[in-house]
Amino acid sequence: MNAVVDALRPYRVPFTEAGNTTPAATRSASADPRRLRTIFLSDIHLGTPGCKAAHLIDFLRHHHADQLYLIGDVIDAWALKRRFFWPQAHNDVVQKVLRCARKGTRVIYVPGNHDEVGRQFSGLNFGDIAIRAEAEHRLLDGRRLWIVHGDFADGVIQHARWLAKLGDRLYDFILWLNRHFNDLRAFLGRDYWSLSQYLKHKTKNAVSFITNFEHVLLREARRRGYDGVVCGHIHKAEIRMMDGMLYCNDGDWVESLTALVETCEGELEIVEWNVIRAPAEPVPRWDHEDAELPVTETELAA
Repeated sequence: MNAVVDALRPYRVPFTEAGNTTPAATRSASADPRRLRTIFLSDIHLGTPGCKAAHLIDFLRHHHADQLYLIGDVIDAWALKRRFFWPQAHNDVVQKVLRCARKGTRVIYVPGNHDEVGRQFSGLNFGDIAIRAEAEHRLLDGRRLWIVHGDFADGVIQHARWLAKLGDRLYDFILWLNRHFNDLRAFLGRDYWSLSQYLKHKTKNAVSFITNFEHVLLREARRRGYDGVVCGHIHKAEIRMMDGMLYCNDGDWVESLTALVETCEGELEIVEWNVIRAPAEPVPRWDHEDAELPVTETELAA
């Protein structure tokens, strides 16, 4: 009960894990889009009511990158099989990613367990989007990172799929509670805060599972000769060194609303985007040309 009362208090930064974290609220609303070397996204879960598509569109509108990795569970085929749910905002996310690819961003899509149907197309390119079972990313400092969704390290997914799907139903119920909880916060003038994430990370068994998940991934990355791993799957954003290996998880767009980014200087950050800064701006179709923009003083000087 104390946690619920605390959550209804004025805004606080809900994510305080190790590593650099940049809340959306700390950035100026008038700032130009931030230029990045790489963006890592996963667990968007398009096709579910819990997907925060508007937040993701707003994040992509304010961040431009040379490379974009989509690391699984982008579309939730499990949920779509139960009930079709596809609002315009979810279509806008797809349009935004296609537009990024058309405008020169290198887009690599690594399917996860909820969109595993895409794995049959691994090795193929659909237009400007490459589909891969796994990928390798080289940081600016030369370190090699293994890019994988991470569900292979989840014993329930691998050996008891019926239990995984039952758990998915229960998780949907928790997210339903989370949506109504945040409706109340919004009514009280508070920003988004994930009740479901708080409950999950306070559960002893969940914490133990996450720790085991991280160690399994790092052992496999080490065996393959990588310097670290970037994954998703468990909806817990984090950057940390473990046994001389770099572990990165980019979080999700259902609970934590986070992305992992590599800056142009080669630094890794977790960006938390729980505030929509430009809610009224439309999303252009992927094949539309940009409107003519005014020439800046810098361009005139060049």
